[in-house]
Amino acid sequence: MASGPKITAPDPATMPSEMKLPSIPNMDVLMSAYRRNIEVLSAANRVAMEGAQAVARRHMEIMQQTMAEISETIAALSAAEGPQAKAAQQAELLKRAYERAVSNTKELSDLIQQSNGEAVSLLSRRFMEAMDEVKTLMERAQKPE
Repeated sequence: MASGPKITAPDPATMPSEMKLPSIPNMDVLMSAYRRNIEVLSAANRVAMEGAQAVARRHMEIMQQTMAEISETIAALSAAEGPQAKAAQQAELLKRAYERAVSNTKELSDLIQQSNGEAVSLLSRRFMEAMDEVKTLMERAQKPE
């Protein structure tokens, strides 16, 4: 039985010193950056939540408007005389209902897009700031004291 090189497990106590990791320049600076990250995440979450609430409110308004229009439509159709008049009126009502549905869908989509855009913008700005902070910290850590 041939024996090969002996393999030993690394000592967990000496691993951090052997890894040659850069020292943490300033814990206060890192904690401050962490707090700003959390603040921006909270702000982005708040913007997204407010946007979702605005969409839900507007959707409810649209549903109430639609229900009122359905009542009006039923009354208008029952008042029409003759099959041709009813068919023409139904076609016109269907056309208007379709146009409103498209318009309402676009409006809700725009609300969602605006809200998401604001939240992503907040996160993006903070990410860029954080990258600048990391760069500055690394440059300071490399300078001889």
